[in-house]
Amino acid sequence: MKLGYFAMPSHPPERGLKAGHDWDLQTLRWLDELGFEEAWIGEHHTAPWEPHPAPDLLIAQALLQTKRLKIGPGGFLLPYHHPAELANRVAMLDHLSEGRLLFGVAASGLPSDWAMFGVDGMSGQNREMTREALDIILRLWSDEPSFEFKGKYWNVAKPELMYGFLKPHIKPLQQPHPPIGVAGLSPNSDTLKMAGEHGFMPLSLNLNAGHLVTHWAAVEEGARRTGRTPKRSDWRIFREVFVAETDEQAYELSVNGMMGRMMREYFLPLLDQFGFKQYLKHDPSVPDADVTPEYCAKHNWLIGSPETVAKKLEKVYNDVGGFGGILVFGFDYAENPDAWHTSLRLLAEEVAPRIAHLKPA
Repeated sequence: MKLGYFAMPSHPPERGLKAGHDWDLQTLRWLDELGFEEAWIGEHHTAPWEPHPAPDLLIAQALLQTKRLKIGPGGFLLPYHHPAELANRVAMLDHLSEGRLLFGVAASGLPSDWAMFGVDGMSGQNREMTREALDIILRLWSDEPSFEFKGKYWNVAKPELMYGFLKPHIKPLQQPHPPIGVAGLSPNSDTLKMAGEHGFMPLSLNLNAGHLVTHWAAVEEGARRTGRTPKRSDWRIFREVFVAETDEQAYELSVNGMMGRMMREYFLPLLDQFGFKQYLKHDPSVPDADVTPEYCAKHNWLIGSPETVAKKLEKVYNDVGGFGGILVFGFDYAENPDAWHTSLRLLAEEVAPRIAHLKPA
């Protein structure tokens, strides 16, 4: 099973933008040193707890400060980017990465972001724009010599040679393109169906095992549309993870640390607005008000000693039928960096060997 990391990036609102960026860089250096395989960086525009609008700025710096770690946006919010500009920017970044770039895409799920960019997310316009933008990007990266595309949201041309020397020429280093991951959160996610259609890596912003099962069903549904057979080894799930020497220490450092604070002040209230708390419950009869960080620590999070976390992770793996990678949900422990570094180290050095036998097809 691959070990990876997903950073929203998440920082408390009082953290300066530069200070939060520096914490993320430090974490990425640790991941590289500890042997993690990949890291994904999110994009958001109107969430003070998720304050990074340009993941490629962080990625470009991190690539210079790491040696092996594969890094990518997780993902670019395609409704907010002109696809021709983004195609060229990602291709250039792939060259700078010397082949370590991942390319994650997402449709955007924050109503405040929709409002800023004038996107009608309630009607599904964000998902339509994502599909159209990705199709354009892939055509621009293809060997197709020239085309004119007039779509619902964008008009894009790949012009023929002009004046004898002007032409589109920027393509990714990795051919035909960097590995593409598609993030999904909603039950039966439409973007994960798109991942299945194209054979891209599904990235599940998971809540509980029952919710995850609908994500894989969405991937399979999309794959059937194009006659593909999806591989569970490509599937990554995001999960809150905290490893310490003992179960008691892990509980204290997670629930009463930044993980618990971020969940209490931001993420759980956000999920409540969307009616998503039901996907955190081990029993549907549990009142929404009872879904707290303490509840999540007991029923959802992978926290504890290395032995405990390995057992919990294997249970999730078996409950959903297998997946290829666990992406640790990132939190800002800049005020207690040793605790976060220790958690990452124990995951890599003591948990990973205990789950090495989990190898999906």
